[in-house]
Amino acid sequence: MPTDDTRIDGTRAGGLPPGGVTVGEGPVDGTERAARLSALQELIDLIRPAVQADGGDLVLVSADVDSGVVEVQLQGSCSSCAISATTLQAGVSRILQERLDWVTEVIGGVDEDMDFETSAAMGRGGYTPGW
Repeated sequence: MPTDDTRIDGTRAGGLPPGGVTVGEGPVDGTERAARLSALQELIDLIRPAVQADGGDLVLVSADVDSGVVEVQLQGSCSSCAISATTLQAGVSRILQERLDWVTEVIGGVDEDMDFETSAAMGRGGYTPGW
């Protein structure tokens, strides 16, 4: 987990919506840090449509570019999906680690704020992100 909870915009984590990116202190300079975060967000945006096609969504929760730890969250119908762990490990984690050489670990979970019945009712392709 990141050791510093300062986000890119300078605010502190806690109570902020998903999508904020944690920036730790370390050996990566500002230019490289920005390049890594940009590449990560572009890759997440590339993966998202595949997840959205099945009624879910993929959100970047945090990224520590110094340690290489990235945290993502599956939302929507992914909350009730039996293969969401496979999507995270065989899909998201594999892609991020293969394409971004600085990513050492991908931590993932599902949005547990949504109850099972609501998530299951969304079915395939029923979830549209609110933003």
